Amino acid sequence: MHTNGYSGYLGDFGTIKPAPRGGFFCALLFSFLLAGGTSAAPVPGVSEIVVASYNIENYTLTGSQRTRIKTVVAREAVADVIAEVRPDILGLCEVGSIEALEDLRERLKKRGFIFPYAEYVDGPDPERHVALLSRFPWVHRQSLARVPYQLNGAPELVRRGFLDVTVQVNPRYALRLVGVHLKSKLPVPEGETLVRRMEARALRGLVDGILLEDPQVNLLLYGDMNDTKEDASVRNILGLRGQPFSLTDLPAEDPGGDRWTHYRFFTDVYSRIDYLMVNRALRPELVPGSARVSHSTQWRKASDHRLIYAALVPQDR
Repeated sequence: MHTNGYSGYLGDFGTIKPAPRGGFFCALLFSFLLAGGTSAAPVPGVSEIVVASYNIENYTLTGSQRTRIKTVVAREAVADVIAEVRPDILGLCEVGSIEALEDLRERLKKRGFIFPYAEYVDGPDPERHVALLSRFPWVHRQSLARVPYQLNGAPELVRRGFLDVTVQVNPRYALRLVGVHLKSKLPVPEGETLVRRMEARALRGLVDGILLEDPQVNLLLYGDMNDTKEDASVRNILGLRGQPFSLTDLPAEDPGGDRWTHYRFFTDVYSRIDYLMVNRALRPELVPGSARVSHSTQWRKASDHRLIYAALVPQDR
């Protein structure tokens, strides 16, 4: 089976030019550039970079029976929250269409933040997608929009797929990023908790494969797991503590020491379900104490989640 891959130059709201197909699993992936007819080179001499993860709560331009159009006020607030953090690489969850991603990118551009590179994974969920914006170019794109697994003996697909790209930060430093958004807590007949556990198992399989191939890769996993740290799905993704392929959860917090990243209005519950996780090889490059939860006053206008971020020094140690 093949990945239907699309990449190419994209001007301001231009047309994506298809590139040759290849890869794993049936998929529809998009990677594109902002205006400027040539690919940008890695940025030399960068002392620190900021990587952020943000669930932007149904960032849609059209709406549907299940989701409303995100208002201009909310979209402006999302851009404001991001601009306050000034990320170099921005992982996103709950992006609607490619046009919605471009809408956000244009709002960021007006605030002085240009992300020449974007990855968008069109998984089975027609309304919510994972995406990535970056100042730095790709050297590998291995995102999977169709990730199969077995649920009670029946074939299923991870609903948002897995984003998987490697960026070249400078000529001597590459960073591999895996972005995910596991099944929500909304009830489903087969059991939403079980679905998350199985999606997490598939994700752990991807991580193991990456680290088996190259134990020294700089790997950062980000996204909305829809579970807290003590839940089986998150424990499975992290792996056994102390083992070579285990991941480290970065305990981001806001200036007041609070770590919650999501507010569930219907149950009036605050929880920490968004994560940045790194492998052993990447840990030495992290800036100590840099993992943070955004404390923007705009957070509730923007989303039911808060943005999380951390800084690293792009130099192998």
